[in-house]
Amino acid sequence: MSRRRNGEKPIESWDDMKVIMRKYFVPNFYYIELFQKLQSLYHGSKSVEDHKEMKIAMIRANVVENRKATMTSFFNGMNKDIANVIELQHYVEVEDMIHMALKVERQLKRK
Repeated sequence: MSRRRNGEKPIESWDDMKVIMRKYFVPNFYYIELFQKLQSLYHGSKSVEDHKEMKIAMIRANVVENRKATMTSFFNGMNKDIANVIELQHYVEVEDMIHMALKVERQLKRK
């Protein structure tokens, strides 16, 4: 069946095509599992470099989050020794925060 017969607008761009393909080929439980994984990510004993897992999950789940909310969730899940040092620093973007956290983590490993 054509989209025109169903009263749907024609596909005009690749972004439209991606939305339609996700609708037909990605099951709902996939997004639910991604959101659960994203909610349960905690830094704890993991390396700061493992933050990429959080970013990948956000991209796959199509999460568009305020940068301050992203920084807050990353900070709250961070190892407390690193978080105590990062809290005293000035950062504007998540990347700045991650860069500082990597430096602190290296310093703590040297001790």
